[in-house]
Amino acid sequence: LKPPFKKVWTHYEGGLLEFPPVILGDRIFQLDDNGMLNAINKTTGASIWSHKVGTLSASTPAVVGDSVYVTVLAGGHNGQPGRIVALNSSTGAIRWARDLPSPSESSPLVDHGQVFFGSQGGTVYSLRVSDGKVTWTYHAGGSVKASPTLSGGLLYFGDYSGQAQAISEKTGKQVWSASAGGTFYSTAAVKYGRVFLGNTNGGIYAYDAFTGKLDWTVPTGAYVYSSPAVADAPGVGPTIYLGSYDGTFRALNARSGQLVWSYNAGGKISGSATIIGRTVYFADLGQGRTYGIDISTGKVVFKTNSGSFDPVIADTQNVYLTGYGELYALTPKSR
Repeated sequence: LKPPFKKVWTHYEGGLLEFPPVILGDRIFQLDDNGMLNAINKTTGASIWSHKVGTLSASTPAVVGDSVYVTVLAGGHNGQPGRIVALNSSTGAIRWARDLPSPSESSPLVDHGQVFFGSQGGTVYSLRVSDGKVTWTYHAGGSVKASPTLSGGLLYFGDYSGQAQAISEKTGKQVWSASAGGTFYSTAAVKYGRVFLGNTNGGIYAYDAFTGKLDWTVPTGAYVYSSPAVADAPGVGPTIYLGSYDGTFRALNARSGQLVWSYNAGGKISGSATIIGRTVYFADLGQGRTYGIDISTGKVVFKTNSGSFDPVIADTQNVYLTGYGELYALTPKSR
C-alpha cells in the first residue's frame, strides 16, 4: 500500500482520538477519549454499534474472536475509577466487567486465554478472558501506563518509577528490572534480542531482552512518549524509528543506536510510529500533520494536514488514518 492515496471514506467520532483503532474481519474498533467504543464497517465507514464504557479513556482495544477488551481511565462504577470491560464484538453487549482500584490507560494484550494490562496504581494484571477472574498480579514501582509487550513468554514494559522490566507471562514473576530514571510511557518494541523504548527524560533505551543489561542509550533533549517501530530496512539493516517532543523523527541503528537519518517535523511528536511496506508513518502533535517517510532513505513520501497522535493502521486494501477526531480510509490512487 504505497502513497499517493485517495480517500475512500471519513468516519467522524464524537471525541478526541488519541490512540489507534484495531481491525478484526470486516470491522474496525476504536475507543475515543470520551469512553465511547465504536464498531465501524471498514468497507463503508458506517457505524455498526457504539457502547459507552466510561467517561475517560486513552487506549487501543484488543479484539480476539468474538470479544473486544477495553481499559478505562474514569467512569467505572461502585466508586472505582478504573475498569476493564469485555464486550461482544458483534453486538457491543457487555460480557463481563471488572472494576479497578486505579485508572488504566494500558492497552490490553490477549494471549493464551489471558488478557494483560497495567494500571496507574502500578499493578499489572493477568485476567482470564472468559470471565475476568484474576490469574495473577504484579506490583511495579510506579504507574504502568504502557501496554505490555509479549515476546518469548515474557512481558516487557516500563513504569513511572523509571524501571524497565520483564516478567513471566505465566506467573507474573519478575525476570529482570533495570533503572533509567525519568518515567516510561512508551510501549516497548522487542526485536533482535533487545528491548527498545523511550523515556520522558529524553532518552531512547535499548536493553538486552534476556538480562536487562543496558546496551545503549541515545539522548534527544525532550520527552520521548513515542513507542518505537522496528524494521530490517533494505540497504540499512535493523533499524528503530521513533519521534521526540523536540520535533525530530529519528531512524537509529538497532545494534548501536547510531543515527541513520532524521527528519525535523518542526512541532512535537507524541504518538507512536507505524511501518507499512517501506514507509514509516508518524503524526506531529504540534503541527497536526501525518508524515510518511521511506524507511531506508528518510525521504518524505506522504504528508497530510490531519493527525496528532498515532497515525495509521492497515489491512491488505486500505490504510486507516486517525485524525484528531476523524478516521479516514485511504487507498492507493493507482488502485
